[in-house]
Amino acid sequence: MVDVGDKVPGERRAWARAVVRFPQGVLATVLAGEGPKGAVTEIARVAGIAAAKRTADLVPLCHPLLLDWVDVEVAAQGDDALLVDCRVRCTRATGVEMEAMVGAAIAAVTLYDMTKALDPAIAVESVVLVEKEGGKRGHWTRPGGPADAREGRPTR
Repeated sequence: MVDVGDKVPGERRAWARAVVRFPQGVLATVLAGEGPKGAVTEIARVAGIAAAKRTADLVPLCHPLLLDWVDVEVAAQGDDALLVDCRVRCTRATGVEMEAMVGAAIAAVTLYDMTKALDPAIAVESVVLVEKEGGKRGHWTRPGGPADAREGRPTR
């Protein structure tokens, strides 16, 4: 684990995105709540929030953090993909990139778990850090901006 004891606490923010791709026609069934496990997006959202809060339990060398805020949004991108955005904020001496990425990843895997009976070809295509703020590197955005993270809606 990295020693962050001498770092000055400050506000840290991170935004991660996962993309879940569905075979033709499957996403419409999912969004209609007609999948085998019902309406899935709210359950995936809660799973992502819970995972972000437990990141240090899942990633061995992460510092346990008391997060000030976590938000997970799931939105359709076209007729074959769901975008999962996880945003995290805290005031601490270390960043929250891993918490955002774990939140997005677990929400995406939850979407897969809840829909896999419709078609096992559903795929979690990517999990990427889109943006971070705070710490010694300051503000960072993925080169090319959110478009490189398959932007499907405006940023906040």
